[in-house]
Amino acid sequence: MDRKKVSLPELLKKKQERKKIVMLTCYDFPMGCFMEEAGIDMVLVGDSLGMVVLGYKNTLPVTMEEMIHHTKAVSRGAKSPLLIGDMPFMAYHKSVEDAIWNAGRFIKEGGADAIKLEGGARVAHIVEAIVKSGIPVMGHIGLTPQSMTQLGGFVAQGKTADAAKVLIDDAKALEDAGAFSILLEAIPEDVGQIITEKASIPIIGIGAGKHCDGQLLILNDLLGIFELFTPKFVKKYANLSEIIVNALKTYKNEVEIGVFPAREHTYNISEGELKILREKL
Repeated sequence: MDRKKVSLPELLKKKQERKKIVMLTCYDFPMGCFMEEAGIDMVLVGDSLGMVVLGYKNTLPVTMEEMIHHTKAVSRGAKSPLLIGDMPFMAYHKSVEDAIWNAGRFIKEGGADAIKLEGGARVAHIVEAIVKSGIPVMGHIGLTPQSMTQLGGFVAQGKTADAAKVLIDDAKALEDAGAFSILLEAIPEDVGQIITEKASIPIIGIGAGKHCDGQLLILNDLLGIFELFTPKFVKKYANLSEIIVNALKTYKNEVEIGVFPAREHTYNISEGELKILREKL
């Protein structure tokens, strides 16, 4: 049975009724179909694809073209989740006009319903402008991978009172700018709880504790198919890397010893046609 498209009012209602929101990243059509079947509320085509799909050492090299390409693919499979395109590095840094244009590409070309961008008060004016153009925006504060050099790497944020206060102020600035939701990444659970309680919009956590209105994980981390490193906040619900490698090794072995393809994997010509063919040779 087809699911109804998840809407912004539905997500807000979930917060108000204290029902948890489920969010995952996704990067291609087959996984998009699985998102649909699993009934996921929100799907983020994250610039994390740069690392977990494209093999970059961080998210900075990811381009708008790559993001649009993958968002299109996911949109064909994940039809009912709220689909969010992640604005890559430099897609919203040059000017407000550029930011609106690139956000619009996610909607018009990529099939997304909304966009996400990193930063707090410093990008509030950009969030406001994009929202005024008619495009819903999710904010993202805490550990923001596009700023990892300034942050000193992939490290937790908001661990002092002063740093936590900045995050709380950033969340308020994003909400005031019109963001429909905010993603908190790698911050103390207590700080995540304070922000969630103060905000009137849904707060999603990825490494921000159980008190957030919803949770996000990187799909490839959850499935155990990205092994370069595992953040503290990741729970692996499967170990597909082992399953995949074992399947590939079994295939390799069967090809080498002549077990595959077996007769049931091949097409056959009738004995009569084969006789005619041989007579023609």
